Amino acid sequence: MAALSALARGGVPAVAVDVLAKELAVTRGSFYWHFKNRDALLVAALETWERLATTEFIEALRQVADPLERARALFLEALGNEEIAGLEPAIVAQVDHPAVAEVLHRVTRTRIAFLAEIFTDLDFPPRAARHRAVTAYAAYLGWIELRRAAPETAPETLAEGERSAAAMEHLVELLTTGAPGPGAG
Repeated sequence: MAALSALARGGVPAVAVDVLAKELAVTRGSFYWHFKNRDALLVAALETWERLATTEFIEALRQVADPLERARALFLEALGNEEIAGLEPAIVAQVDHPAVAEVLHRVTRTRIAFLAEIFTDLDFPPRAARHRAVTAYAAYLGWIELRRAAPETAPETLAEGERSAAAMEHLVELLTTGAPGPGAG
C-alpha cells in the first residue's frame, strides 16, 4: 500500500525504492529481496489495486441479487470515500508508463464490462447497456478528479455530508432512469 500511496502523491517517479524503504523503515536490500526492480514493485502494487478495487469489489457486488440495488451499491461505494485519496486520477495520469497502461486498461475493461452487465440485468438492450456503462465510468472518473482537483468548487464530490449524498443519489438516478426492467428508477 505504501507504493500505491506514493503513486497517488507523485505518480510513477514517486515510487522510489530509497524513499519507500525509508518511509517503511526497512532496508533497500529488503525491497530487492521481494522485487527484481522498481518496475516489479510498481506492477505488484498496481495488481494489488486491481485485486482490491476491482476483482474483489465486483465479486462482492455480484452477491446483490437485485440489479438496481447492485447498481446503487456500486455507485455509492465507488463515489464514496477513497481508501487512498487521489490514487485513481494518479494512475490514469500515468497511462503512458507501460506497466501502468497494462493494468489500467485491464481494470477499465473489467469495470466497464461489469457496468454493462448491470445495465443489461436492468433490461437495457446490449448497445444501450454498453453506452450507459461507458457514461457511468466517465462520470466516476470525472467525479473523483473533481474531488481531487476542486473540492472547494464542487463540495458535492466529497464523501461526507448531505450535499454529497444528494448529489450521488442524483447521479445514480440519472444513470438508471429509463431501465425497462421492474423496479427501475
